[in-house]
Amino acid sequence: MHFSPLIVGTMRWSSWGAGHSERQIQNLVESCQELGLFSFDSADIYGGYTWEACFGNALSGMGLVRESYQLISKGGIKLPGGARPHEIKSYDLSKAYLLNCVDQSLMDLKTDYLDLYLLHRPSPLMDPEAIAAAFSLLRSSGKVLNFGVSNFSVQEFELIHQYFPQLSTNQIELSLTEPKSLMDGRVLQQQALGLQPTAWSPLGSYFSLEDEKQSRIKPELSRLGKKYDASEAAVLVSFLLKHPSRIVPVVGSSKSESIQKMARALAFELTTQEWFSLLELSRGYPVA
Repeated sequence: MHFSPLIVGTMRWSSWGAGHSERQIQNLVESCQELGLFSFDSADIYGGYTWEACFGNALSGMGLVRESYQLISKGGIKLPGGARPHEIKSYDLSKAYLLNCVDQSLMDLKTDYLDLYLLHRPSPLMDPEAIAAAFSLLRSSGKVLNFGVSNFSVQEFELIHQYFPQLSTNQIELSLTEPKSLMDGRVLQQQALGLQPTAWSPLGSYFSLEDEKQSRIKPELSRLGKKYDASEAAVLVSFLLKHPSRIVPVVGSSKSESIQKMARALAFELTTQEWFSLLELSRGYPVA
């Protein structure tokens, strides 16, 4: 699957974040497309199961050619409250539930197909044969073009991949402040299979948590920002873009100016020494 250089995460556009109006959503979509960003990431649970209908209404009012943008959705998490009567938070990756989730997302997003559908979280009760059967039906019907997972370990990805080898990506948490998946095999697994890992929360905790790690990183981020005429956020994104697996960051801001600042990362590349310097500062110790 060919993503845009950055994937635009929309969770913070919903009532879980800025609670944008239809016109504000349309303005954001337009500004993203002007930056060459056409892949939009969503999930059925966002906004307590209300977001995808809001997003679909906004998109349908723009008159865009459907092929000019990509829609990514996720499902399999059941949240209590909101628009659906689930008693407790749980996971459901059964064939029937996944098929129903996709139909609901298609209706809410006002589209005939999803470009990519992800299992939002692995379940300890997941049946890979049932998942493969659901994916096969969705593919043959044309309702979903590509499939993947999110937050899966190496072993969990391999389990699903054995039954459905057409998986496109594993969307994982990955950032300078949370680089664990660079070391635990998840990124390497995607690279070995010729897939692009997608990374949610690419800024990590840098702007939300004032701790020792942030204080170690900040001077170097500031120096690199001046060198490359870029924001600290852009340098954080560039840390991921440097990796040869062709990581695609999922940038989740609800402000067009913040997305523009992060997109600046596409215009420069960190040196290898700069990359390892940032990694060492994040972890607090050099590589072995």
